[in-house]
This record gives sequence, C-alpha cells and structure tokens, in this order.
Amino acid sequence: MTAVARAGRAARRGVLPALVRSPRGAVTGGFLLLLLLACALAPVSAPADPLHQDLHHVLQLPTTGHWLGTDSLGRDVLSRLLYGGRSTLVGVAEGVAAQLLVAVPLGVTAGYLGGRFDRIVMRAADLVMSVPAIVILLAILSIFDRSITAAMITFGVLGGSGMLRMVRGTAMAVRRELYVSAAELLGLSRTQIVFRHILPRCRGTVIVQSSLFAAVSIGVQTGLTFIGLGPPPPAPTWGGMINESVLTVTEDPWLLAPAGVLIALTVLALGILGDVVRDVTAQSHTSSGGLLAKPVSRRAVPPRMLPGPDPVLLSLRDLAVSFRTPAGDAEMLTRVSFDLDSGQTLGLVGESGSGKSVTARTILRILDRNGTVTAGTVRFRGRDLLSAGQRELEELRGSRIALISQEPMTALDPSFRIGAQLREIVRRHGKLSRRDADRRVRELLATVELPDPEEIARRFPFQISGGMAQRVAIAAALAGSPELLVADEPTTALDVTVQADILALLRRLQRETGMAVLIVTHDWGVVADFCTHVAVMYAGEVVESAPVAEIFDRSAHPYTRALIATSPENATRRTPIRAIGGSVPPPGARPSGCRFRDRCPMAEEDCAEREIPMIGIRAGHRSRCIHTKALEAHG
Repeated sequence: MTAVARAGRAARRGVLPALVRSPRGAVTGGFLLLLLLACALAPVSAPADPLHQDLHHVLQLPTTGHWLGTDSLGRDVLSRLLYGGRSTLVGVAEGVAAQLLVAVPLGVTAGYLGGRFDRIVMRAADLVMSVPAIVILLAILSIFDRSITAAMITFGVLGGSGMLRMVRGTAMAVRRELYVSAAELLGLSRTQIVFRHILPRCRGTVIVQSSLFAAVSIGVQTGLTFIGLGPPPPAPTWGGMINESVLTVTEDPWLLAPAGVLIALTVLALGILGDVVRDVTAQSHTSSGGLLAKPVSRRAVPPRMLPGPDPVLLSLRDLAVSFRTPAGDAEMLTRVSFDLDSGQTLGLVGESGSGKSVTARTILRILDRNGTVTAGTVRFRGRDLLSAGQRELEELRGSRIALISQEPMTALDPSFRIGAQLREIVRRHGKLSRRDADRRVRELLATVELPDPEEIARRFPFQISGGMAQRVAIAAALAGSPELLVADEPTTALDVTVQADILALLRRLQRETGMAVLIVTHDWGVVADFCTHVAVMYAGEVVESAPVAEIFDRSAHPYTRALIATSPENATRRTPIRAIGGSVPPPGARPSGCRFRDRCPMAEEDCAEREIPMIGIRAGHRSRCIHTKALEAHG
C-alpha cells in the first residue's frame, strides 16, 4: 500500500484522529479527559479523605503534603476538588442528555415536516422560553429536597428550546437541498430521510450548542451549590468551595484560586472543544477530508515550488483518485494528465461518469470524505496543491483559484442580502473599509453586466432570477482577481439565451483579466464557442487532448468522434441523433486494455491486451488509441 493510500485510510477512521491532530483539540480534549478520569477515579487519585479535618493545619498554602493547600477546617483542597467534580460532571451530563433528548428529535422533525406540527412545536418552545428558568429550578429543588439531578434534568429540558430552534433552522435549510427531494422521489421513508440525510447535517449545530450548554450548566450548578441549594455540607461541591473561599478571602486569598481556576478552565475547554469538533465534522462531511497530504512522487522533493523560471499555471500528472464503497475501493480517475497555461480555456468533456467533475473537485481539494488521491500530483504555478496545508489552501482559494458552481443558488446564503455576502468575500481578500468594500461590490456587479448594481446588492438571493444568480456567482469568483477560474457546467441550469450571455460575459472577463478557465461541460457548442483546448475524458481517463480546432477537424479517438456525432448541432433534420451504444463502465467494472473497446466500432483483439498509453499525434495533440492511423485514413 502506498504512503498516500495509508494516509487516506487514516483520515477516514473518524473524528477522534482528526481531533487529536488539531492542536486546540488535543489540548482541550486532553485536559477534559484528564479531569474526567481524575474525578471518576477520585477514590484512587485523591491524596486524602475529602471529609477528614485537621484543625492544626487550616488555611494552609500548597505543600508537599497538600498540593493545593487546605480549607478552613484543614481538609485537603485537591481531594475535595476531585470528589466535587464527580457530582458536577455527572450533573452536566444529565443536563446535556435531557437537552438532546428534547431538542434534537423535535427540532429535526419540525424542520423537516413543517406545517402544523412545526407550528405547535415552535409555539411550545416559545412558551417554555418565556418562563424564567431560575424560578422553575428553585421550585424543583424545593420539591425534590435539593436534588441536583432533578434540577439539571429540568434545566436541560428548559434549555432545549434554544437548541430546538437552531436545529430546526438547520433542518429546514437541508430540507430544501436537491438530494433530499431525490431521496423522497426514490421512495425512502421519512424516518430514513431524517436519520440518514437531515440529522447528519445538523450535527455541527448540535455539537456547538451542546458544548455551550455544558459550559453554562457548570455555571448554573456552581451557582446553586454556592447559595446552598445543592448537597448539604460537608459534601464537597465546587460551588460550596467557592462559597467557603469567599468567606475566608481576607484571611487566605489562595483558597479562591483552585476552584475558581478549575471552573474557568473547564468552561473554556468545553467551548473550544465544541468549535473544534464542529469544524472537524463539517470538513469530514463536505470538504476535503479524503484528500491526501503527501503524494508519493513528491516525498523526495521538499520545496513547494519546482525549479524553472516560469512553470505552467496548472499541471496534472498521473492523477489517480479512488472512492471507498461498500464493495471496496473503486478507482474513479486513472493517470489523468494535462496542462493549462495562463489565458487558455480548457474544456473537460465527456459523458456522465467520465470523471470530469471529480477532476475539478480534486484540483480544488473538495472531494467527498470517501474520496482518496492514490497517486499523481496537481501543481499550481509549481506548487503542489495536494500537499498544501489548510492555511495555504485558504490563501489560494478565491485569490488565486476560484470556482463557479453548477447551481448558483446553492452558493448564495438565502439569509443574507447579496451585497452583504459579496462584501464579506471582498474584505476577505483585501484590507478594505466598509465603504470601499461596498464600492468594490458595486463595481463587481457592474462588471458582470447586472443592471442597477445598488438595487441588486440590496436584494436577497430568492429575489433574483437564475441567470442573475449565475452572474452574482461569477462576481463572487472574481472578487479575489483569480488566475484560474474553475467552472463546473456553469450554463447547464440556464436557458439557451441566458447561456449565450453568460459565455459572452466569461469571454470578455477572460480577455480583460487574462485568467485561465477550466470548464467542465458536456456541451460541444460551449466547447466550440469558448474553449481554446479540449481534454476528452472517458471512464476516468483522458483519451484525447488537443487544441479545439484539431478536435473538431482531425479528432484521433473513436470516442471523441462518436461524442461529437451525438451533438444536436450535427444531427440531420428529421433524423434521430446518433447515440453511442452502451454506457460508461462504472468504477470497479472497467474492461482491461482500452476502456472504450466494448463500445468502439474499430475494436480489435489487441485493444484488450495491455493498457493503452497516450500517443503523440501532432504538436499538442495526443490520443489514447493504437489505431489512430487507421482512424485518420477513414477521415
């Protein structure tokens, strides 16, 4: 197994390894784990009996016999902290569990179902939030004889209203995703959709809210025991120790430090840990968690910039990508190689399943979590993108490499005005004042030929058309003045007239800025109208690459010719379009040798004997076919 594959497998083992690799996660998680173990094992870890009194050594400073000193009755402070932490942490766990049991099922279900159930749940949540929690807690403590367990469970139920509202909002946003509608159309039950599609997308919100609630719970529980509403003395509690230290602060200020510092550190650690876990889970669910750190071919080359005075803008060499499936690893891309220079437009063309979008997503480091780069390199200006760290990627994305998505509406947050979203991007890529950023936003909207930029900036995304949303997405991509623009089928969701306008806009912007464009498309009209070079992909391989005129006039691969023949522009009137028989073989079921041979009219026995290399035909023109001469002879 290669080092890259081993790294990919390690990245997929779960949240815990990623958490440990994060400095903040390792420190805060280690602290909380140490505290939990020390408190849970208090009978073993505590140096003394927490109730043992030694009136000859009261209010003593830290010594070798009492590491944190003694209290007003000569009891060991460290032992009382450890035993008091047991009841405190158990109470926090009870409160968080009660909150989760109430908020998560109701929030997810209300956000997904909507309608009357949603209205009933939200009115109930509003009613609970209007009731002062402290009044209810005092009543519960009186009824249940100062039971902290009853109080924390009640606090968790009352506090669940806030989490419920946030989980509901997240679930409502996910409910509008296209894949949720597709799951419904495929016949999945509501229970399956909620637990398999909605709930996983809400986990970031749940984690952050749970960590914040745990921190608040420590404060509430400490406050209740501070005023004597918890377990009665001499039972050790953190709040009781704070109360005692306040009474003796003039005589011994040190007694306030151990409990106060420990409570503060615990609250801070819970807040930080929640943020770290949220970031890790969000990345593993939607971004480049499956991408590799160190490609094999780069292990012996420490510098990020390769030697040479002027490296090409984008260079892919022997890129291979696999996806983990229930049946095992399936290779999606194999030996994908091409170059893109400044100012050029390269079109990635092929049928669905050919690997076009996977190639683009690999360049941008946004593969799904189950995707792994198993070989090859992706270099931008000589810099290896696959080995770049997160901070380096943040510097590149937007300012050097930008993306236009296929669905522009999914790139715009419906909760914020267009101007506010563009202003955030503009200020991210340049140190501008709010006034200068607003001026830059208007310039960008005018650059993409939107009428009345000031009015558009004040609108929400749902108040504009699809064509206008695509122009806004282009404006967002241009905010950082990128050198490379990756366009993933940018005109697919638009009507024909709007498609022409968008392509004309991209041509003008490319001419004015000199940026290179990598466009993923299946439309040969777009290729002919917009591209300077073409790379044709089939079953995870580049089967032909050439300047656009060469592809149309002298294509040297049977698949390219068959694909061009299927374009509606080439169909004779009143005759059926010449479709290619069969379908693209899926990963894991691709034939040996030439992968197109099962559908190729020129296939012979030698096509299956070995892997077919890319063969040079003319300058800048290469083909993965061993019968190119016979193909050209046929014209």
